[in-house]
Amino acid sequence: MTPERYFIAQAYNNAWANHRLLKACRLLSPQELAAQRVSFFPSIIHTLNHILTVDWLYIGALEGHCPGAAAFEPEIPFPDFADLDREQRAADRRLIDHCRRLTSATLAAEVRIPRATHVQLEAADRVLLHLFQHQIHHRGQVHAMLSGTHIAPPQLDEFFPADPAEQALRRQDFNELGYTESLIWSD
Repeated sequence: MTPERYFIAQAYNNAWANHRLLKACRLLSPQELAAQRVSFFPSIIHTLNHILTVDWLYIGALEGHCPGAAAFEPEIPFPDFADLDREQRAADRRLIDHCRRLTSATLAAEVRIPRATHVQLEAADRVLLHLFQHQIHHRGQVHAMLSGTHIAPPQLDEFFPADPAEQALRRQDFNELGYTESLIWSD
């Protein structure tokens, strides 16, 4: 697998995991989404907003127009779940589109991330690795918080096994997302 193909697969897997998590969270009431819970951020909606705003920061940086600290103003830009769901899906599409355009040169390209005291310079591949890890970390927190609700947390530790039985398990989600196996795995 080439590095470019690896990052494309990661972007699709990231969007699929977000889809599964958001589908479960959609079943919660606004009060349940905002309820105080034990985690790094104090509620499900706060954590989901954090995932999105960090996506904005890093995807913007990868695209060459990093919003810097403005990505985090306000801290919870979408207290309404439907708005957050729409915006996270848009960010996921941007990330997939970006990864589909990757080349060895763009993976090695320098990315500029404005910080409070300096401009952080990183290679694009490292920014992508960090972005995917960040998503996994905070989706895990939402997953744990869902355990304290009436909604069962969805399976999130899947990738894309080639086995037809495994493909059948993700078919409904893929249909909802408009994905196919060949879309992800073909050039």
